[in-house]
Amino acid sequence: MHVQTPAARPAGFEAGGSGADSVDRTPIATLLIGGNWRSGTGTFDVTDPATGAVIGQASDSGVVEVLAALDAASTAFADWKATPVETRSSILHRAADAIRAEADSLASVMTAENGKPLAESRGEILNSARMLEWSAQEARRACGRTVPNAAQGPSMVLTQPVGPVLAISPWNFPASMLVRKIAMALAAGCTVIAKPADLTPLIAVAIIRTITEAGIPAGVLNLITTTDPAGVTAALMDDPRLRKISFTGSTRVGLGLAEANGSRLRRLSLEMGGHSPAIVLPDAEIEAAASAIVASKFANAGQSCIAVNRLYVHEDLASDLVDAIVRKTEALTVGHGAAEGTDVGPLINDAALAKVTAQVDDAVSKGARVVTGGAVWTPADKSLAGAFYQPTVLVDVDETMLISREETFGPVLAVYTYTDRSEAVAKANDSEYGLAAYVFGRDVAELWKTFDDLEFGVIGVNDPFPVRPELPFGGLKNSGQEREGGSEGIEAYLETKAVSLRF
Repeated sequence: MHVQTPAARPAGFEAGGSGADSVDRTPIATLLIGGNWRSGTGTFDVTDPATGAVIGQASDSGVVEVLAALDAASTAFADWKATPVETRSSILHRAADAIRAEADSLASVMTAENGKPLAESRGEILNSARMLEWSAQEARRACGRTVPNAAQGPSMVLTQPVGPVLAISPWNFPASMLVRKIAMALAAGCTVIAKPADLTPLIAVAIIRTITEAGIPAGVLNLITTTDPAGVTAALMDDPRLRKISFTGSTRVGLGLAEANGSRLRRLSLEMGGHSPAIVLPDAEIEAAASAIVASKFANAGQSCIAVNRLYVHEDLASDLVDAIVRKTEALTVGHGAAEGTDVGPLINDAALAKVTAQVDDAVSKGARVVTGGAVWTPADKSLAGAFYQPTVLVDVDETMLISREETFGPVLAVYTYTDRSEAVAKANDSEYGLAAYVFGRDVAELWKTFDDLEFGVIGVNDPFPVRPELPFGGLKNSGQEREGGSEGIEAYLETKAVSLRF
């Protein structure tokens, strides 16, 4: 595999040295509350995961700041709810245009704090713009209906925005998953408190600054950066003014949010873990399937809830397909995400590296075989001190291994063989997760039967990236509830009201 060294960091993100002690501790205004950018009671460092260097700081907020954000969102809700849908739609269209105009600079910010290659970051920024456009269009389609007259008179079904929303977004897709939440909420007429991951706050600040400058009124969109997500979330959960939470993150935290409402019901959208299987049918085109599997598995260094984790290959083509996957995997370039030509960047931190290492070690100890990779990647460039792991392919994997039961969230592909399609489907479905799955083949009838039998909310058929604004995104079982995107996405931010009239 190839090695890339880091390019110059984007302007505004120089650390002034390789360690935290060299960084200016002037308070940073990364909190947006009631239309004003504010600093918190302290700051926290943001690092480049490829080098460990501190690239900036964000304000660290607590209960006082987050309740102030809820005050602002609650106060602004009545006017935003009453804002004509044409106005809300126009603002979101302008925001999409502004995001596109700043795509290169925003991509640099994302790569600096997340580590993914610049091309992937830029693609994510452009997808965020498309999500804003789609939401702008959906705002105009959030319609109710009239019901045929009964004896006593007509009836209607109306929709209205649910109210202030807490949008909690993760670090692995820190722009698109944030925008997917706030765009639909704003389109529906909700106000928002955005809470990005503390590992990637800077891209959230940049994105939300751009969106608000498109004409969002004060208090409609608020931003809280914090290293105490549990504390600030708990404070909001105790307040009845918060009417909805949209969360993307771990299953453990998501299930905790579902339990935390106590005696108060609150709308809750959850997009949690995945453990995506891919089934390769006997008639699949080997080179095309191999390219798609490698693309899905190793994008963002495998740190994706829809990355292929478990690959089920028919025994008749297993040898040829694995050879093709290994050849394409070994052609990937590992390095700093800002370096030209990088395909695979670092894992987000040492904890992620430890998890990947433990899964591979466990699999090998139980009989799995490494056909490429299988170890921490140590570059010749000593500035690349981050948590890199070699893109890895394991064969002879079975269900007794950790990697078969736990989401990897790293650049490791586990390969299984099968003899019968129903066997592969049963093994694919044998998981607490049901987010994404993949099927590769050419016979339409076999493809249809296979994806119809899979218990997953998002399925790619010969498609490694089955996610776009027009499609609803979300999972079954412990992967989540409700949907983001598609025509279904705005429903998560609307309440339904039945009206029966007598004259």
